[in-house]
Amino acid sequence: MRLLQSIKNEWQLICHDAWLKALLFWMPVILAIVIWGVFSAGIARDLPIGVVDHDNSSVSRSLIRNYNASPTLAVVNHFHSMEHANTALREGSIYALVIIPNSLEKNTLLGKAPQVTAFYNSQFILIGKLINSAMLSAHGTYVAQIETFKDLASTRGNVEQAIGEALPISSQISPLFNANTHYGQFLVTAVIPAMWQIIIIATIVLVWARPLQNTSLDVWLAHLNFNDELIKLIPYVLIFWIQGIVYLSVFYGTLQWPMHGSWLLLILAQFLLVLACTSVATLFFFITLDVTRAMSLVAGFAAPAFAFMGVTFPTTDMPLLAQLWRALLPISHYINVQIQQVNYATTFSHSAGSFVALIVFISGFYMAKLLVEKRKNSSALNETKKETVEKGCN
Repeated sequence: MRLLQSIKNEWQLICHDAWLKALLFWMPVILAIVIWGVFSAGIARDLPIGVVDHDNSSVSRSLIRNYNASPTLAVVNHFHSMEHANTALREGSIYALVIIPNSLEKNTLLGKAPQVTAFYNSQFILIGKLINSAMLSAHGTYVAQIETFKDLASTRGNVEQAIGEALPISSQISPLFNANTHYGQFLVTAVIPAMWQIIIIATIVLVWARPLQNTSLDVWLAHLNFNDELIKLIPYVLIFWIQGIVYLSVFYGTLQWPMHGSWLLLILAQFLLVLACTSVATLFFFITLDVTRAMSLVAGFAAPAFAFMGVTFPTTDMPLLAQLWRALLPISHYINVQIQQVNYATTFSHSAGSFVALIVFISGFYMAKLLVEKRKNSSALNETKKETVEKGCN
């Protein structure tokens, strides 16, 4: 009865607090829809590139058409000088620049190997990889066409034999866990949990700070029953857990993205993630006992989460400091479980380490309780000294 009454009271407070309602309900939904909208196309197309054609021959024009035929690339500008081309590349109006040398056609007809140079902005990691792959593919296809036409003479018009001589070894690359190379399936399912972690931690900090709007810190701490206050967090834990289940249902139900593993393990991992984030937020607040400084800690701690999750950059290639930071983020351990279940359908034993790590984060509640008791003992000691001094003066 006491538990239900506490939950009921907290729910009433949520209904009257605009910030909490925003963080608990409409803000996560809007952010999720925006992120999904950004990557809903799934595959990047028509990335703008520029060309400087010093040869201006039929071969160079054919090569440019081959670049433009790639669904990933779009030749949007033909520059007449390197100065204008470099300016466009620096300003970001194009993502790559192709430089076709003089005598391209002449050297090609003579059987020489002319060099076509391409520059791309590698600061955009994903875009850079896409452009590099698309340009290599387009260039390789065009070279194979030229070789095939050259070999037609020696094979007396036998096209299949000419192709075989031009490409003696063919390759086939098949992505295993994202057959359509859909960016939404690995970016959206990582970006949304990363933002979700920030929202959870920030919300719980605001919940702890709410009583300080009407009373002083010392008075609140003096009457604080830590265990009773933890009970008030139950509605928030349940709401965020339901949000996580809804996210999964939309990703792997409504959108029908592939899901090969156990729903039960994934939902359990989400519950532990919500508890871990709630614990971290509680610890942050009682370390600072100030909402502004606690929020600063939240921003510094959780904002880089997506970069350290290991989704777009291999964890093994991260420096030691980045790996340590990653280990301190609850979302990093959850995303391991998500990837293992969604893609690999692993057993519980493979994900046990991540589950243990999430459980360890829950110890933040105990550490926060120790900080509360320490602060109370310090306040009581100060009061005793004050009373002793006053009696001495009397």
